[in-house]
Amino acid sequence: MRMKHFNLVIMEENKQKNIGRRKAIKGLGVGLLTISAGNALLAEPKRTEPGRGNPNLDDPRNKYPRPPFRSQSQPWPGLAGKMEPKPDHGEQSYKGSGRLVGRKALITGGDSGMGRAAAIAYAREGADVAINYLPAEEPDAKEVIDLITAAGRKGIAIPGDIRDESFCNKLVEEAVNKLGGLDILVNNAGRQQANESILDITTEQFDWTMKTNIYAPFWIIKAALPHMKPGSVIIGTASEQAYDPSADLYDYAQTKAATMNYVKSLAKQLGPKGIRVNGVAPGPIWTALQVSGGATQEKLQKFGSDTVFGRPGQPAELASIYVQLACDDGSFATGQIYGSSGGKGQP
Repeated sequence: MRMKHFNLVIMEENKQKNIGRRKAIKGLGVGLLTISAGNALLAEPKRTEPGRGNPNLDDPRNKYPRPPFRSQSQPWPGLAGKMEPKPDHGEQSYKGSGRLVGRKALITGGDSGMGRAAAIAYAREGADVAINYLPAEEPDAKEVIDLITAAGRKGIAIPGDIRDESFCNKLVEEAVNKLGGLDILVNNAGRQQANESILDITTEQFDWTMKTNIYAPFWIIKAALPHMKPGSVIIGTASEQAYDPSADLYDYAQTKAATMNYVKSLAKQLGPKGIRVNGVAPGPIWTALQVSGGATQEKLQKFGSDTVFGRPGQPAELASIYVQLACDDGSFATGQIYGSSGGKGQP
């Protein structure tokens, strides 16, 4: 009997130990679950309140003015400062990060449009910049030079008509002397005039467009190449017109196709020398070209309405493309055409 009683006592003690062990394990499990849940709550990203959105995101549909635009016209070559609304070239928005420190750039048509946007961006990325423009564009050009110097960089203004070969040679010479070298060349200046029929284009007008858009880059590149070392870049401004020409831009469109072609040809020629050549093909961009004969008044009022965003682009929206093509971290890109056309065009 004593042995039986002893065994019952032992069994009861074991039973109590097992119950205690199970409670301890259960408690530990609950504790671990609580800790895991707490960590999950800590790790969960902060949710944006409904309807507020991310403050770092801009809806591209509403970022800039949309048509209809008021009817307006200016004599060629037009001034961005007199446009309504004024184009955005990145005057307030472009922030540099030192990507072009020490570089020397020459930009034709640097007073307005993509040339102005590139000039502002280059300066804020650390480059010294010379801009060319027509004397009639002096008010716009002065603003650009002021913005370049405000960025702490050297700004050189070289007015003159690039339809003249001797001036093109002087342009490069002056840029090289005043900048202390040249390693970025942006052939951006262009003439665009809308004509309903080829019969409306005179030989003088045709020659004006060809000299500005095709001959001038040819002369300027020839003058610049002896000064450009490996690592230098040449950038041409083409257009969606090179791929999908409008009926009323017969002469302008073919010059942009020629620009696209010289970029690809010259890239093959100069690549072995360490010089890259690329192009930018904008779509409908709000520039002085449009108000100085580049578009009919009917087209101007609804300009950019056929893009997927329902508005034209602004020069500031292309500035980063010109920077990317100029800086060293884009060193494998040559012979390329970078498009920015709001869902239109082909490059």
